[in-house]
Parts: sequence; C-alpha cells; structure tokens
Amino acid sequence: MPVLMELSRVIVSEMNDQQAIYLKEVGGTRTFPILIGPFEAQIINRRLLEEAPFRPLTHDLLKNAIEILGGAPEGIVISDMKEHTYYAVLRVRAGETVYEIDCRPSDAIALAVHYTPPLPIEVAEHVLAVSGN
Repeated sequence: MPVLMELSRVIVSEMNDQQAIYLKEVGGTRTFPILIGPFEAQIINRRLLEEAPFRPLTHDLLKNAIEILGGAPEGIVISDMKEHTYYAVLRVRAGETVYEIDCRPSDAIALAVHYTPPLPIEVAEHVLAVSGN
C-alpha cells in the first residue's frame, strides 16, 4: 500500500551537483530524501516560488501535451528501488483507462508541482523501508 507524501524541502546547492528533495509523510513522521539533478531541482524550486519561465520548459510541455490529448493526471508513485535507483510512475487517466507511465521520480515530482494543487505523491511502503524510513 503506497504512503501519501508531500514535498517538504528542496535543497539547491550551487557548490556541487548533488541537489535533494525531501518528501514528508502526510499525517505521519517519516521523511524520504531523493538526490536529484540541478536542472530538476531548479525547476521544482522555481515552481514553488511561482517564478514562471520565459518560455515553456520540458515539464510545461508534458503538462500541456497531457491536457491537449485529453488526459488527466491522477498522481505519481515512487514504486521501486533497484541497484540504488528509484523508479516512479505517472498515473494519467484517459477515458476509462489509467496509464502508468515510467519516469524518474525527479521528473514526476517536477511535473506534480506544475499543478494547483500539486498532484498527489505516493511512495511504496517497501521503498520507504529500504530507504530506512
């Protein structure tokens, strides 16, 4: 059973390439850190600060494409960890079908914050256990 989480912090460092985001369990105490790239960290941070880019970026493109094609995103799930790599899926409803689209957790979270309110973020219980939470 996945655990509902919310984005609680974004750590953007200009000193190195290791940026991080922290998810916090909704109604609980567990946290879940994910190291991400500088581009994704900047995009997430920019959206949280409500600083719109001059031109659409990759996550804007994906959001627009989903909407134009008649899809409705339902949320993201960080579903697995293999060989120190986290895996996620973006859930998109089109008609009666819900598609689970493989993606990086950082891209999924960057897309999630493009919506108001942000898309729900869930983390599989076994992934939390592996990460020590």
